[in-house]
Amino acid sequence: MTTASAVVFAYHDVGVRCLKALISGGVSIPLVVTVADDPREKQWFGSVAATAADYGIRTAIPADASSPDLQKDLAALRPDFIFSFYYRSLLGPGLLRSARRGALNMHGSLLPRYRGRAPVNWAILRGERETGATLHYMVERADAGDIVDQLAVPILQDDDAREVFNKVTVAAETILARSLPGLIAGTAPRRPQTLLPGEYFGRRTPEDGRIDWRQGALAIHNLVRAVAPPFPGAFADVRGTRWSIHRTRVVARPSGTAARARLIGEAGRCYAECGDGTALQILAAADAAGPMDLAALAAELQRQPVLL
Repeated sequence: MTTASAVVFAYHDVGVRCLKALISGGVSIPLVVTVADDPREKQWFGSVAATAADYGIRTAIPADASSPDLQKDLAALRPDFIFSFYYRSLLGPGLLRSARRGALNMHGSLLPRYRGRAPVNWAILRGERETGATLHYMVERADAGDIVDQLAVPILQDDDAREVFNKVTVAAETILARSLPGLIAGTAPRRPQTLLPGEYFGRRTPEDGRIDWRQGALAIHNLVRAVAPPFPGAFADVRGTRWSIHRTRVVARPSGTAARARLIGEAGRCYAECGDGTALQILAAADAAGPMDLAALAAELQRQPVLL
């Protein structure tokens, strides 16, 4: 059986599952490179470092992927392939050249759509009904190399980012497993990308989760589910208190009569009448004290709606 060697740069669930797919495919992995966990970030995903340790694979956690020591290490190893699976830095030309047969990345979108950072979150925010994963060759420009394979997954109207990310993880594992024999044999296809203007997206920040109630219910709903926990979450300042809005649903109800957006209560449920008159049911929210009692809040809002 023809085998190959690969150095793997990886993080997150996609990193774990794709690392296991390589191991299952008989690829020799002399080194896994990962990143240190951020103590400010909730660790809701699998550990690449722990997975590599479980298989007895040497692991490096460099402060900088461009470090001379790491480049020397890869130059000495001369792997057939480099794979990047949700690694959090671009790999420079020196590292890419150290792979004798090619360097490939797994990206969480259907390239050339949603190149760049946080592709799952951006796709949900923009109301897409599908996304996916793409295995492609790495070049100096981010997410711009030839495509080997890709697989679409649906985004349902109430899916949040974690649910979609789980689907993308399965798509990534599927793509890698079915592409690996061709990569090793040298017969895998590669299709040049036509880069689309306006399809490169940057990093998101917690402040990007601020709700603008002047928008319509669907736009606000897409924001809520795009950044729902374990991501930083959508939020709004209501009556001088910061509310985190964790789950919503667009509902059909008569348009509001208020001159501006407002929160109302009706039949034990909380609704936001948004800027265009459409409505959003609030299904889960929290404030500084913890999860909010929405039934009690609905009774209060039914007596006295709150302008937003």
